[in-house]
Parts: sequence; structure tokens; C-alpha cells
Amino acid sequence: MNALAWGLVPARGGSKSIPYKNLVPLAGRPMLDYGVRAAQKSGRLARLFGSTDDDRIAARFTELGVEVDRRPAALATDDAAVADVARDFLIRRRQAGDTLPEILALIQPTSPFLRPSDIVALLDRMAVDKAAQSGQTITPVPHNHHAWNQRWFKDGRTGWVHAEERAKGINKQSKPKHWVFGNLVAARVEALLGGADFFAQPSSAVEILPPHDFDLDGPTDIAMAEALIAARAVALEHIP
Repeated sequence: MNALAWGLVPARGGSKSIPYKNLVPLAGRPMLDYGVRAAQKSGRLARLFGSTDDDRIAARFTELGVEVDRRPAALATDDAAVADVARDFLIRRRQAGDTLPEILALIQPTSPFLRPSDIVALLDRMAVDKAAQSGQTITPVPHNHHAWNQRWFKDGRTGWVHAEERAKGINKQSKPKHWVFGNLVAARVEALLGGADFFAQPSSAVEILPPHDFDLDGPTDIAMAEALIAARAVALEHIP
């Protein structure tokens, strides 16, 4: 039996890398729309909330049919941890009389190529792995970014950070496979309320492949994302 799950879309108004990043146009629509539509199309989130401190973003959430949660100003800063935002949200919903879900999925606007199937797969995985306190999609690390290929840099010189390991693994085949975060994370509400973050251990995982792990962070990422969309390299059937 599937656990009751809600979705939370964190989208504050302030952004230093790209002004109003959550509403920046991406292939003709606000970036915020992509994750929201994936969450709605998945059919697995009983309720979907948009967490914001901003009127313009709140208005867009409303247009998309998303419940708006006005986060406190103290949790709308650059330094505010998303787990603290989620905890505050959950506590206020409980105080309002809501029955809280078992799982809270974090729908991040900066992962515009999240697919409905990614949400379904992760929630299915957590349903099987009942001991898991969180779940996340992960994606393979490109060979050139592997930990054993990383260098230190000081006073104009460089060398291997992991010199001993590098000596044993000089090519792709001789290195252990590594993964990094993909495009979605979810946590047990009980774990969040107990003080854990969204990556509480043990954590279930579902592997996804590029380019659906794309993270839009800086101005040049907009052009890259639009190029992927134009090339039909990403699945966007859920976008009307």
C-alpha cells in the first residue's frame, strides 16, 4: 500500500544568481511550472503546497492550482535550511488541524526536468524500503568529475587530492562507480519533525540518467536548458 505523500515546492522571491529565478522564463514558461506540472501529473501527491514569501510567486502558484503556504520572513533568507522550512510548514499544518502525511517530497524548481515517473519510482521505492527515513534520485558521476580525478590547487600548482587511489585507478574501468544527487528528494515526516534533514539515513535511492538530473543554477544554465528542450533531449509530455 502506498504511503500518503504531500509535495512541497520551495520558491522564495530572493535569488542572487538569477533575479527572480523561480519565475525566469524557460522555453516560454516560468521555470516554476516544470516541477509543479510533474508533481501534479504523477498522481501520487495527495496535496501540493508552494512555500514562498513573495506575492508574484504566490500568484503563479495559485494559477497552477497549487496551495500557497506563506513562509515566515526568518525562513526566507539565503541561509535558511530547507529542512527548517519544511519542519515549520508541517508544524503549522498540524496546528491547523491537518492530518500529516507519512512522506513529504521536495519539488525543487531548479530541477526543471523532473518527470512524473521519477516521483512515482521514488515513492514506490520508499514504500518497499519501509526502514528508509528518506529517498532520493541519484545520477552517475561523469568520469572526469570522479573523486579520484579531483585536484588540489595552491600557489599555482596542482596535484591529486586522492593520490593513492588515483594511482590504482587511472582509467574509467578501474574506478568504483560514484553517484551524486539527481532531481528529487523525499523524507519521512516523522524524521523531519524529529530534527533530521531531507537526506536522513538510511536513504532509499532510484537511479536516473542525464539530462534529467539537470540543475539550473546560473544564467548560462538557462541557455543550456533551452537547448536541451529545443533538441527534445528531455521528456516533457507532462507540460501542457
